[in-house]
Amino acid sequence: MTEASTKERIMEAAHDLFYQYGVKSITMDDIAKHLSISKKTIYKFFEEKDAIVGACCNDDLSSHGCRMEDIAKNSKDAVHEMIECMKYLGEMFSSMNPNLFYDLQKFHPASWKAFRSFKEERIMKMVETNLRRGIKEGLYRPDINIKVLAKLRVEEVELGLNPVAFPPSKFNMKEVQLTILDHFIHGITTIKGYRLIGRYKRLKKRIEGQ
Repeated sequence: MTEASTKERIMEAAHDLFYQYGVKSITMDDIAKHLSISKKTIYKFFEEKDAIVGACCNDDLSSHGCRMEDIAKNSKDAVHEMIECMKYLGEMFSSMNPNLFYDLQKFHPASWKAFRSFKEERIMKMVETNLRRGIKEGLYRPDINIKVLAKLRVEEVELGLNPVAFPPSKFNMKEVQLTILDHFIHGITTIKGYRLIGRYKRLKKRIEGQ
């Protein structure tokens, strides 16, 4: 097995464990045991747990960014793009431990900073593009303030991850994110856009029911 493939295996295992149990509770011993390798092998590639967290975070952000760009590129219209993003977010958050983002924020500041930069730069730009597209297609109200609403949307994402505002013991993270996004899109659509939301949601339910 090559060094590159070994490093990739370590990252994949750590990623799966972080998603399942959160970051704080997983140790280097846990990762080594999960892979049936020695900690010495892990330290050959990562000097500490924080380095693994950072590598996994950067890899995840790149993957999510590419996926959302693909959604935008292949969507039929701005509303369809939003609905597909809702579907993707649902899949992502349903497999994620609700403590993951809290652990990043509290114990891994560099990774949290990377997440915030991704959110405030790349995601905000995608939201702005979607809003302009929706206005052009007659699906979003022409009087909306694009800059303000794009900023609101990315802040809503972080709000939904806040365990103080939405304690995991009382709220499901997936439902929180989808509810917030659903509220957002209904607040910006024209009658034409509103009808499309219903059409795409009905189609989604039919497909899921098959």
